[in-house]
Amino acid sequence: MTDFSSLLFKYRSYTPIPFLILMLIFQESTILTLVIGFTISMVGELIRFWGVSWTGSETRTTGSVGGTFLIISGPFAYVRNPLYVGNILIYLGLGIMSFAWFPYLQVVAILFFLFQYYLIVKEEEKYLRERFREEYKDYCKNVSPFFPRFVPYKNKSVTQPPFSADAGLRSETRSLQAFLGISLMLVILWIIRGGLN
Repeated sequence: MTDFSSLLFKYRSYTPIPFLILMLIFQESTILTLVIGFTISMVGELIRFWGVSWTGSETRTTGSVGGTFLIISGPFAYVRNPLYVGNILIYLGLGIMSFAWFPYLQVVAILFFLFQYYLIVKEEEKYLRERFREEYKDYCKNVSPFFPRFVPYKNKSVTQPPFSADAGLRSETRSLQAFLGISLMLVILWIIRGGLN
């Protein structure tokens, strides 16, 4: 892993913070932006929860890239990086909720996260190609990294871990708390700035 990609991978949970701070400071929410944005973010969170219910805590690593299984079940049957797709939807939804510097801040944030995930995914996929070889090659040939298929990819020869909503919830607790906390702050700021009048 290159030094820069390694840095992005290690601190990927913290890179949204500057954007979130700007969203809170320059918030110009309306009831419509709050509802639409929250709905988009919730879709992203549900995709993440579905994904981590298959991967468990392995996605929480901040050290080196790795993984025990080649996950092709759940959302991974539709898109290779559903957790990153979920993240982008969460950030986009929060940006719409805040309506801060709309649409410029949201566009810059999405471009930044696409760039960040592109570099991280390149490193993750290098590991997966070396570890899972032909199985991963076939998976990549059939499933896009960021644009979902309409029908799920299937390969019965690839061993899958069991689906566990409990493990998913344990893994996703911090992300869910952060998402709901920021959403609540945006609603409170909207109320303080006269949103109920």
